[in-house]
Amino acid sequence: MLKIHGISKTFGKGTINEKVAIDDVTLEVKKGDFITIIGSNGAGKSTLMNCISGVLDIDEGSIFLDDINLTRMPEYKRSKFIGRVFQDPLKGTAFDMTIEENLAIAGSKNKSLGLQKGLSGKEREYFREKLAMLDMGLENRMKQKSKLLSGGQRQALTLFMAVISNPKLLLLDEHTAALDPNAAQKVLALTEEFSKAPGLCTMMITHNMKAALEYGNRTILMKDGKVVLDLIGEERANMSVEKLIAQFDIDNDRMLL
Repeated sequence: MLKIHGISKTFGKGTINEKVAIDDVTLEVKKGDFITIIGSNGAGKSTLMNCISGVLDIDEGSIFLDDINLTRMPEYKRSKFIGRVFQDPLKGTAFDMTIEENLAIAGSKNKSLGLQKGLSGKEREYFREKLAMLDMGLENRMKQKSKLLSGGQRQALTLFMAVISNPKLLLLDEHTAALDPNAAQKVLALTEEFSKAPGLCTMMITHNMKAALEYGNRTILMKDGKVVLDLIGEERANMSVEKLIAQFDIDNDRMLL
């Protein structure tokens, strides 16, 4: 379980450019939860993920993942427990390394012995079997460099790399926004499948409000650095995109209805 208690983050504190990005946010994410996060640009969505992952230090509050205190833990140590996928498909893989080399790095993240000289036949077969789940033919291209993949293929690979080491938390920051509709749909379907891993908490930022209400089991709305709405169960099932926009005056210029 992820427990966020009273966290705040202000940029440019004490200057004319001071901006409160996260304002006293408290949130619990249970094991098995798949939370979609919506809100206008500048609402604090990505900043929240950056605080959770350790990219940014928080000014106040605490963050726990199960019994692990992440509050002041550096980002590289948090990465042992957290998988993350960004909007840009180029960010998730080493572009000049092969698919199997990228997978070897991701799969060794929690191994104390570090990287081995090469993949064993057993490991290669394991990766090939798992890649076949993506249904993109990547299991037959394992020695191809990732820079030759399409955006959708690379993002699917990045998603797979984020979950291969069995993290406790998966953070997805608009990870389908740069993809064409067909690729985005495929990656979302894979996301939902991977989110079912035992004990995993998943949080997904999206500007696609339709997807926000269709995927996962819970939707939160952020505004001005606060969580102003938490939809779950029947209330979420009865919520439509139109109702959501009308009720909370969301800036929907970039949102896909």
